[in-house]
Amino acid sequence: MKQTEQNIILFDGVCNLCHVSVRFVIRKDHHAKFRFASLQSDQGIILLKQFGLPTNNHDSIVYLRGSDYFFKSTAILTILNELGGIWKWFYVFKIIPKGLRDRIYDFIAKIRYRVFGKYASCPAPLKEFTARFLE
Repeated sequence: MKQTEQNIILFDGVCNLCHVSVRFVIRKDHHAKFRFASLQSDQGIILLKQFGLPTNNHDSIVYLRGSDYFFKSTAILTILNELGGIWKWFYVFKIIPKGLRDRIYDFIAKIRYRVFGKYASCPAPLKEFTARFLE
């Protein structure tokens, strides 16, 4: 398993919901702790391979922190906790069994394109946030 020196969020680059979520994290991340890459990008694939993770599953957010990685609901709760402020209180939902949390996550992932739409390809980040992206 590889280790990163950064806190990296890998997301589905064509998913509208995922892009809204990334913009939310950027706005709330006052210390610029998190960096981003799409799961489909060259950098995203390299990182997934370094951690021994599958490169063909774009249905899950992946959060890489040091030598640790988190998927699905655990990734989201960990990111919110690390954002601090009021967002850390969402970490209390970690008491819900992971299987149940991930079933809810999987349901949303399954309908995300239909409900929120998708891009034909991964759009470029806004200029003011370009430095936060690894691509």
